[in-house]
Amino acid sequence: MLVAIDYHGLPIKATPGDAEAAQTTVSACLEYFQSIRAGIHANGNAVCILQTVPRPVETLFGNLDFVLPGTQRWLIEAINRRLAEIVGGSSDLLFDVSGLAETAGLARWHDTTQWNIARLPFAVELLPICAEHACRLIAALRGKSRRCLILDLDNTLWGGVIGDDGLDGLVLGQGDATGEAYLSVQQTALALRDRGIVLAVSSKNDDEVARKPFRLHPDMLLTEEHFAIFQANWDDKASNIAAIAEELSLGLDAMVFLDDNPVERGLVRRMLPQVEVPELPDDPAYYARTLLATGYFEAVSFSPEDRQRADFYRDNARRIALRRQAGDLDSYLASLEMRIAFAPFDDVNRARIAQLINKSNQYNLTTRRYTESEVKEVQQDPDCFTLQVRLSDTFGDNGMISVVICRRRGEDLEVDTWVMSCRVLNRKVEVAVLMELIDHARTEGVRRILGRYIPTERNALVRLLVTRQIDLLM
Repeated sequence: MLVAIDYHGLPIKATPGDAEAAQTTVSACLEYFQSIRAGIHANGNAVCILQTVPRPVETLFGNLDFVLPGTQRWLIEAINRRLAEIVGGSSDLLFDVSGLAETAGLARWHDTTQWNIARLPFAVELLPICAEHACRLIAALRGKSRRCLILDLDNTLWGGVIGDDGLDGLVLGQGDATGEAYLSVQQTALALRDRGIVLAVSSKNDDEVARKPFRLHPDMLLTEEHFAIFQANWDDKASNIAAIAEELSLGLDAMVFLDDNPVERGLVRRMLPQVEVPELPDDPAYYARTLLATGYFEAVSFSPEDRQRADFYRDNARRIALRRQAGDLDSYLASLEMRIAFAPFDDVNRARIAQLINKSNQYNLTTRRYTESEVKEVQQDPDCFTLQVRLSDTFGDNGMISVVICRRRGEDLEVDTWVMSCRVLNRKVEVAVLMELIDHARTEGVRRILGRYIPTERNALVRLLVTRQIDLLM
C-alpha cells in the first residue's frame, strides 16, 4: 500500500528577516509531515510518498528572496532540504514535485485561476505529466526500472561512420558544437554506468573497425572496459539485442536501446516491443536529455552494490567466455573457485534485500514482492528464517545474489520467497542454498520443507532448476 502526503493547506509563512520565526515555521511544517507519517507507520505497512513543495512564481524581494530568512522562497527551500534528509535512509519515498514544477515551468505549473476556483495545486493540463512521474516512482519501487542501456555507435556516440570516414573523419570532442553533443551522450552513459546501469554495444559494423575509436581516438570517454557486451556484426539489431539479453541473463524488459537511425528504432520496436526505444530528435545536442527525460532508469535507492553492478555483469560476460573454453560445466565451475556466504537479514543490507526481491523475475518461486518496511517485519519475526547469500570467485565479488524467506508452520518450514540473481544461474548456487535450508531444518527439528511454485511468463526455469536440485538430493 502507498500513501501520498502533500503540503496543501500548510501555513508556509513567516516574517521576512526574522530568522528565528522562519526556523519555527519550517519545524512546524515538518512536524505536520512527521505526525502523519508516524501515524501511517504505526497502523499499517504502507510506504509513504512525501512530496516536495514547488516554490511560487512571484518573489517579494526579487533575487534577495533566496537569501533572506522568512520569505516563501527561503522557507520552501529549507522545507524541501529537510524532507530529503527525513526520507533518506528510510523505506519511504520522495516525490520531487518541486523539481517537476520547475522543469515544466513555474508560471505554467501554478494556475492562479484554477487555485482560486477549486484549490487545484497545479494546472489541470499538467496532470498527465504529474501522474506519469508518480507512476515512474511506483514502478521503480516494484523493480520495473530498466537495467541495461544498449548503444549504437555511428552517429550516436560520435558523428560520422567509422567504416567510411575513418578516425580522422569522426566528429567528437571539445571546441565543436556537434562534437560536444556526442561527448554529452558518452558522459551520460558513463554516469548511468557509475550508478549501476549495464552498458552494451550493438552496431552494424566489422568488430575490429567498431573498436578502433575506443582504442585510438583521443577524445573518446568510453572504453571497451565500460561495456559488458560489445557486439559488432551485420545481423539485424532486433536479433542482436535479443542475443545481448540472453547473454546477460536479463529480460528484454530490462533493456533500453539508443540509436540515431529511425529505421533501426522502428525495427526494434516492432520485433521486440518489450525493449524501450526513445525517439531521438534530429539534433544530437538533445540525445542525452531525451534519454534521461524518459524516466527509464528511475531509482528509489542507491547502494554500494548498485555502484558495482555494471562491473558484475561485465565480469559475468568473462565467466561465460571462460565456460565456452572450459568445455564441460564441472571443469568450468571448478576453475571459478567459488566461495559462498550465508547470513540472516540485517539492517545494513535491508535496502538491497528489498531491491533483489522486487527486481528478480527469472529465478523467483512465487514472485511475491516486499517493501523495505515489510522486509524489516520479516527480519524481526521469530517464526521467519531468512537468508542473504553472497558469492565471490576468481573474477571478484558478485555481491548479494540470492534471498530466501521461510516461515515456520508447526513442524514444517514453508518457503515463502526464494529469489536469485540471473547473473549466477547455472552455477549450482541453488543447490548450495537448498543444502543450507536442509541443514537449518535439521537443526531446528523441522519435519518437512514446503515450497510453492507459482508460474509466470518469466520464471519457467525455476521449475527445471528445482527439479534438478531434488534429483541431486535423491
